[in-house]
Amino acid sequence: MTQPEDLEDVEIELLLEGIYRRYGYDFRDYALSSLRRRIRERVREERLTTVSGLKERVLHDPESMERLAHGLSINVSTMFRDPDLYRVFRAKVVPILRTYPFIRIWHAGCSTGEEVYSMAILLHEEGLYERARLYATDINDTVLHKAKAGIFPLKAMKQYTSDYQHAGGKAAFSEYYTAEYESVIFRPWLRDNIVFAQHNLATDGAFNEFHAILCRNVMIYFNKELQARVHTLFLDSLVQFGFLCLGSKETLTYTPAESAYDEVDGLQKIYRRRPGGSAP
Repeated sequence: MTQPEDLEDVEIELLLEGIYRRYGYDFRDYALSSLRRRIRERVREERLTTVSGLKERVLHDPESMERLAHGLSINVSTMFRDPDLYRVFRAKVVPILRTYPFIRIWHAGCSTGEEVYSMAILLHEEGLYERARLYATDINDTVLHKAKAGIFPLKAMKQYTSDYQHAGGKAAFSEYYTAEYESVIFRPWLRDNIVFAQHNLATDGAFNEFHAILCRNVMIYFNKELQARVHTLFLDSLVQFGFLCLGSKETLTYTPAESAYDEVDGLQKIYRRRPGGSAP
């Protein structure tokens, strides 16, 4: 006899297949343990009792689908997250970027945009922002709208200021935003060279060539098959000698792309594509 959790997994599989066929969102290769927890939470918040009930609702109610998509996509980000990464990026990556007449950087899975604004500030301080284009993509259109607005809670600024300083910031962090009531809005010029766009790492292909790709703490929620697909996508999207920055809990080890990169900084998970490096 099928056990309750086994039955629930069947329901989840049918839900994800229905979402893909109805809306084009592909969560089918996300790690099941993470999906199960988030879907259960959505069932409770929709005041339903089963995953099958959630499936029926989201297939017929696009607003319910948007709520579910927001819950399934991982939307955790902060300014200058892991400050040492930015210090190493300044020291080891920026000197190489200076050699290019124009720079393209992709923030894949940008969430609400804090990290792409961090990169814009870093490039500005290094004199590179005017000849750079940053592409900030996410599967979730709702968080992209938040990222475009550049509005963040005032209460977060103390921590963001500290992380900015530890990341090697060269100015007063408050120069980059204006405080208004309980929020801050970042300077409009920081968005001048940022392109925000919806992109699904599970289904969409390469759309440009980049000198650096940052995809941090996104693939930990993918299964091995989807991780392999995304690594191949990144290789297809990087110029020769381009840089890949992963999250602290992610690795190239045992991926199809492992032999295609040289390690720039193992602790900060920064890698550089080898000449001719490609996935098998």
